[in-house]
Amino acid sequence: MLIKRSSDLKYSDVTPRDIYVNRRKFLYGMGLAGGLALAGKSLADLVNPSARAYASTKLTGLTGSPFSTTEKVTPEQVVTTYNNYYEFGTEKDQPAKNAQKFVTSPWTVSVEGEVAKPRKFTMEEILKLAPLEERIYRHRCVEAWSIVVPWVGYSFSTIAKLVEPNSNARYVAFESYFDRKQMPLWGRAGIELPYVEGLRIDEAMHPLTLLGMGMYGETLPNQDGAPVRMVIPWKYGFKSIKSIVKIKFVKDQPQTTWNITNAHEYGFYSNVNPKVDHPRWTQSKEVRLPGFFKNTPTQMFNGYGDQVASLYNGMDLKKNY
Repeated sequence: MLIKRSSDLKYSDVTPRDIYVNRRKFLYGMGLAGGLALAGKSLADLVNPSARAYASTKLTGLTGSPFSTTEKVTPEQVVTTYNNYYEFGTEKDQPAKNAQKFVTSPWTVSVEGEVAKPRKFTMEEILKLAPLEERIYRHRCVEAWSIVVPWVGYSFSTIAKLVEPNSNARYVAFESYFDRKQMPLWGRAGIELPYVEGLRIDEAMHPLTLLGMGMYGETLPNQDGAPVRMVIPWKYGFKSIKSIVKIKFVKDQPQTTWNITNAHEYGFYSNVNPKVDHPRWTQSKEVRLPGFFKNTPTQMFNGYGDQVASLYNGMDLKKNY
């Protein structure tokens, strides 16, 4: 094993503390950190014994997608126990514990704003608007870790076309569900709630932009954004807003939660760009979970450049981060 001396290290080589601390939990749970071997236990059971207790429904009739990557899929236990969902806790293992009783039925999504036919969709209607596809996407977090997930859903443009956006609709604003009673740790989130996000309309209408209703062949677990979320694979993970209740087509660029919180670190576009470091760590490499070391090179647009680079022709992607 290669060990660098401190004099050889740059600050950008250091794994972000959040990743280090939380990955240690996995290692200790697996018995590896202390040189122990624990037999007969799954990773999820060791790290969080109740993490697999979420209710889910198998989704049938799924079709494949030409947009899918052929990379190895991240184990489901990792994706469902290592989450960012600050309304349910800021530690990676807290959402799986605290979101189990989150009520996601009945559920409606209001689609409104600069459209000819504003409408409220029930979750049952959303599931039936188009055939469900399984799309295996790379997913890159700004914290420098990544996963590969078999999401289930269809292109966001499907629901958008039904409400008929008008010529004033230049952006799409999204809003998450927020309930103080159901989200007991909301006061510790350190961000304004409800969570809001936004896309330029051509980004939202791109066929890669997924309205997600499931993963691993089943409906979404609560901690992963049930019952409906966005998945934008060429942008950092925080752009893929969870538990959506409102979609609004607007004329002006909408506010976004992390840009409100810290505009210096989080821009509106938030495209995966390994040439633009986060102020506190490098974005040139990433930790591919369930690994530990930051040794996977980060790709421009998370590897989706052939499909989406043309959306940004003429833009300075360092300035428009």
